[in-house]
Amino acid sequence: MAIQVKHTEIRDVKLIEPCILSDMRGVSFDSFDQDEFEERVARGYRFVQERHSVSLHNVLCGLHYQIQRPQGKLVRVVNGEVFDVAVDLRRWSPTFGRWISARLSASNCRQLWIPPGFAHGFRVLSDVAEVLCKTTERGFVEHERTLQWDDPDIAISWDLDEAPITSTRDAAGTSFSTAEVY
Repeated sequence: MAIQVKHTEIRDVKLIEPCILSDMRGVSFDSFDQDEFEERVARGYRFVQERHSVSLHNVLCGLHYQIQRPQGKLVRVVNGEVFDVAVDLRRWSPTFGRWISARLSASNCRQLWIPPGFAHGFRVLSDVAEVLCKTTERGFVEHERTLQWDDPDIAISWDLDEAPITSTRDAAGTSFSTAEVY
């Protein structure tokens, strides 16, 4: 068994911890196995794209989602550390409007599985962070949406000491009360 799957407070979002082999030479682990993913995490998903982003300390990216052709995301950090967040936008879900977070880092090798129907974002905690995000759908600009990262109705505890660095797109996110949801 190469991974441990931990359930979060939002049923369908899962924290994945690999079995890490470590000795004086370094570490080694399987970062992804399709069969094990389907057996232990979620069935019926195929990853079609992977995005690699590099961001500086205190950058806040998100909260992004794709209203048509929603994307499932498997997120991991290969350098640095982030505070990763998923917000449930599935109107029918008992956890609609709730958020879940996890600290993902190169040292803990954790991954977060976020199924379709969620907005996703992260804040960089280290000097720099490299984030890999596998998606179950390609990105389509015309379907991209951004939820307001500091929306009071969602009330994410970003644990900020100072204002985060955001893109123009992220600074102009839509409020939860008026956002398109699933």
